Amino acid sequence: MKAKIAVLMIGCIMAAACKQIPNVKQLTEEKPNVKQTVLSASDSEIEKRIKTVGESYDGLYDYNYDGLQSSRGFGFFSNSVNKADLVGAPAMAEAEMAEDNCDDYMPAEPFPGVIYEEPDWNTEGYNEIKESGIISVQTQPFSTFGADVDTASYSNLRRRLYENDGHGITDNALRVEELVNYFGYDYPAAKNGEKFGVVTSLTSCPWVEDKNTMLLRIGIKAQEIDAGKGSNIVFLVDTSGSMFENNKLPLVQKSLKTLQEQLTDKDTVSIVTYAGEDKVVCEGVKGSDHSSIVKAIDSFEAWGSTNGEGGINRAYEIAEKYFVKGGNNRVILATDGDLNVGVSSEAGLISLIEEKKKSDIFLSCLGFGDGNYQDDKMEALADHGNGNYAYIDCSREADRVLKDELWSTLYTVAKDVKFQVEFNPAKVKGYRLVGYENRAMAAEDFANDKKDGGEVGSGQCVTALYEVITAESDRDIPNVESRYNNANQGVDGDELLTVNIRYKEPDASESQLKTYPVTKAMYTEAMDDDTSWAAGVAQFGMLMRNSEYKGTSSYREVYDRLKKDPRIMNDDLRAEFLYVIGLVNGDYKRSENY
Repeated sequence: MKAKIAVLMIGCIMAAACKQIPNVKQLTEEKPNVKQTVLSASDSEIEKRIKTVGESYDGLYDYNYDGLQSSRGFGFFSNSVNKADLVGAPAMAEAEMAEDNCDDYMPAEPFPGVIYEEPDWNTEGYNEIKESGIISVQTQPFSTFGADVDTASYSNLRRRLYENDGHGITDNALRVEELVNYFGYDYPAAKNGEKFGVVTSLTSCPWVEDKNTMLLRIGIKAQEIDAGKGSNIVFLVDTSGSMFENNKLPLVQKSLKTLQEQLTDKDTVSIVTYAGEDKVVCEGVKGSDHSSIVKAIDSFEAWGSTNGEGGINRAYEIAEKYFVKGGNNRVILATDGDLNVGVSSEAGLISLIEEKKKSDIFLSCLGFGDGNYQDDKMEALADHGNGNYAYIDCSREADRVLKDELWSTLYTVAKDVKFQVEFNPAKVKGYRLVGYENRAMAAEDFANDKKDGGEVGSGQCVTALYEVITAESDRDIPNVESRYNNANQGVDGDELLTVNIRYKEPDASESQLKTYPVTKAMYTEAMDDDTSWAAGVAQFGMLMRNSEYKGTSSYREVYDRLKKDPRIMNDDLRAEFLYVIGLVNGDYKRSENY
């Protein structure tokens, strides 16, 4: 097990910054009641449940789909495919193809039955993540970042752990907040017309042996909305040569078929593919015309270079043509992110998408494959296209994202959601936000409506965790000497900090502000189920990164604590996560199929 495999996910929720802030809401007047869990299953039943669910994922990574058959007379297959099941390889050997049509894909000297092997090198791209450290409240009392509901890091990591013991994943591929936010939580629903239900908890920090260091959990749950006027959806599919592997285009086809099953006659569907050039496969089809949509999806074949710029321009052009005022207008991009023709740099793609999003059309990104996977471009496209980003590692993940959580994926409740926590220097000495490193913002950008935040979908939960070090702690925190000491200028009373949330309505240009004070009276020694789970996922991420802030965390402690969560017995995602921890810790063994 490589020491560096890390993780990411931890939700988002907070924002703001003004000395006099309207809409102040006290989350609770007294200590909240800690939800007491009563396990109805025995330890052996829990272990059996974890093992059964975990092992059920084994077969999902064999990718035994039917081989792609090219209309050009041959097919290509990765070396992970069962060679006895190959389709089209003999035809490929017999085909007399022009050299200029085959150079990008064929070995230099093809022979009968040749298989297109994956390269030995890894060209995956990830943005650098520099882990957040302990911050002095004296130096920086505001912690500001954009919301994040992406989940790509977790499913990318899971596949690596099942397939090859995590080989190939770097620390930069592991965003802890995405690990945390992969899971749902029992947060209160939004009430009385509010955009979010908001909850906070203060408890002991499970990985720090300091009674004056607390764990702050901030959680929000967006209001749930119905389909309304329906959706105008454009599937934008990468059909370039790099998508020929079985965990790419065949899995894309399976995923889009899952999504289209959920659509109705209220919805309009168009499909654009792109390789060396873009192609409109179908346009303006009713969502209820499933047979036509499936036929279009089945027509995909991988061939040529990757002109993502051309595909993006055509997809937005069609989305604008069928724009539904007051409805959901969205482009869904499915690709490995390996663009190589036209605008292909991260900076260039950001500029392109920033211009396109002015049309009020949102962009969701679905990532596929490995080896040449470009996570950095996928994340940038989704972030700047007012959308979300998921990585589809198997058919079960496609079901989760595109069936079980379809409305969260498609329907945005609030855009440009930003969070800012203001700490009281009279009560708090220092803090550390766990994750969200590439979502960090300057304090002054919180109230600047020209600065992007994150988008939150219907019913989605977002979670953020902080280590909060109180003024009584003797922990050494680097500080900057100031002539103007504000240590005694904090808010009077028991107030530790204030959580500020700023957001826009999906069709608005000006943001709204909500403010929630947190007091020390809210502290409880025992963690509730949601806090324990979020903390455990964060600890797992820190362990995978071998973080210097992991403290006393261990895989064994996290596993033993989380398996007491009663949701394990009816929540496959939670049971499967414990199996993943067991794989890393050596409690469970990877299938010999790999």
